[in-house]
This record gives sequence, structure tokens and C-alpha cells, in this order.
Amino acid sequence: MTSFPALTRRRLLSTGAATIGLGAAGITPAFAQSTDVALQLSWLHSVQFAGSYIAKQRGFWRDAGLNVSLNPGGPNAPVEPPVVAGRALIGISAADYASAAVAQGAPFKIIGVAMKKNPFAIASLPANPVRTPGDLLGKRIGMAIANTPVLQALCALNDIDINGIEIVPTQYDAAPLVNGQVDCLLCWATDLPVAMAMQGIDSVTMLMADHGYAVHSQTYIATLDSIANRRADVVGLLRGEVQGWAAYEADTDAATDVTLAMFPDAGLDVETQREQARRQVPLMFTGAADNPFGWFTDDSVAANLQTLALLGREVSADLWDRSLLEEVYG
Repeated sequence: MTSFPALTRRRLLSTGAATIGLGAAGITPAFAQSTDVALQLSWLHSVQFAGSYIAKQRGFWRDAGLNVSLNPGGPNAPVEPPVVAGRALIGISAADYASAAVAQGAPFKIIGVAMKKNPFAIASLPANPVRTPGDLLGKRIGMAIANTPVLQALCALNDIDINGIEIVPTQYDAAPLVNGQVDCLLCWATDLPVAMAMQGIDSVTMLMADHGYAVHSQTYIATLDSIANRRADVVGLLRGEVQGWAAYEADTDAATDVTLAMFPDAGLDVETQREQARRQVPLMFTGAADNPFGWFTDDSVAANLQTLALLGREVSADLWDRSLLEEVYG
């Protein structure tokens, strides 16, 4: 993966000859004042955003002349409004949410993709496993009714008759599966399966992305105005993300330690966070030099357009803008 020098062009230009003169005198210069920006997270603080925490802790953004606030999201804190209002320079959304906002007039572009594979999964128990979409036939699936379009899209992509699956409305909890009320659950691969593992319960996880469900998750969104008029700041924030997530990939346990140290009062369980951190890796990183962190390809965009159409989202490839990542990796 491309590495980036600590002394950015912005800092070099802002300090210039004064830095050279003070350095010769053995004095450490004070750099120009940082620009305050915010990154709007999509959920509450946890290891889900550990690469961002590392970027802040290690000063990757400071080296780019940015003072970045990490604003948590949550059930009552959607990502898109603060980005539209300019309270956050970049937000972490998802292709389905971003496309819905754009359909309502939001001036967004997706400028990076943290999770190349969507985390939606079908979790089941080894005694009655769901390993392929075809295994869903005749099964009772526990899920939120609001996620019915997700299941419909998976079935359409795999030529499965959804009428052969019994949908059981459930809370977002592993208990209905463990207690035998349902045969499987629609969930994120990084949470309910982890919760069961922490209780010593083995599970089978079928990642929907492995069966055609292509919706970019943890996507970086920015407004057209920010891309046009604050481009250097947007690129600097993305570059810090790339550096932070590279450190995360290299040592997920250390990334977990950073998360717990930064948010000691968040009620995070260390072993649960460690396991979640490990399970995020295959969703975010390919190991391919031509498809590094944050990158997206024309083929992946085309696959997203197909799945989004099944979800009722009519968008074009113009929603994605790779030019800022090209500057980051340039």
C-alpha cells in the first residue's frame, strides 16, 4: 500500500523558510493553525471505526493540517443531514442510504468505500445450517420487517422464491435463533455471530455479498460544494483514513486497544471488540495492490447499481467519484 510522508505539501508551504531557519537553530517550529473539520460516523463509537481513531491518535490528520472531530452517530443521529448542513466535511454512510438521500435532492458523491463487501449475513446454527441462498427455502428467518427488501433482493439475485421462506419479525438479538424460535437470522456478520461466539455458541454465517448482494457499506460521502471548494481538506481527511486503516489491518488487537483507551466509558467489552475487529478485515481489505483500502472499481459500481435497483434505488454511476482517492494514492 502506498505510504505517505508526514510532512505534507500544505505544511511545507505554510512553514517554508521559517522552518528551515529555526531547525538550524535547534528549535522546533510551531506549524500553522489547523483547520477544524468533522467526520460524521454512522453509529456509536466502537471498533467499527477504529481506523479513524488511530488516524487521530497518531496525528495523521494533524500532519495534513486538520483538526478532526469524530462525531458519533446512532439510531437518532442520521449521517446525511450534518454533511448537507456543513457541520461535517465527510460522513460515513452506505450506498443505499446515500442514493436515497440523492433521490431527495442531497448533493452527495460517494468518494470512498470502507467496506467493499456488505456486512449483511444470514446466521444459523451448525445443526440446521444456511450455507447458500437455496438453503433458505422452508426455513423461518428472524428479521426486522423493514429489511424485507434486502431479503427480496437476495432472492431475486439467486432465483429463489421468497414465498418459500417464512419471515418471523424479531428484535435484533441472537436469542430467537439460540432458543429455536427461528432457523436463521438476517444480521450483520460482525455483531450477532460475534455475540454468540462470546457465549461459546458456534454459528454458520453466510455473507450475502458472496451471493450477489452488492451494496457498498461504510461509504465516505461529501457534498459537491466540499469537493469543489474544500478539496484539499477532503483529500487530507481521506488520506488520514487510509493511513489509520492500514495500521488497523496490520494489528487489529492494537486497534481495539486504541478504541477502548479513547472511549473507556462506552461500555465496550474487550473480547467482543477484538473479535469484531478481526471479522471486519475480510469485508474491508482485499490484499490486492490494485484494490487498496477505500478503493472501488467500475465493476463494483455496476454490481451496486444492479442490487440498488432491486432495492428500489434508481441511481447512476455518477453517484461515485474516485478522483479524490486517485489524489490520495497518486
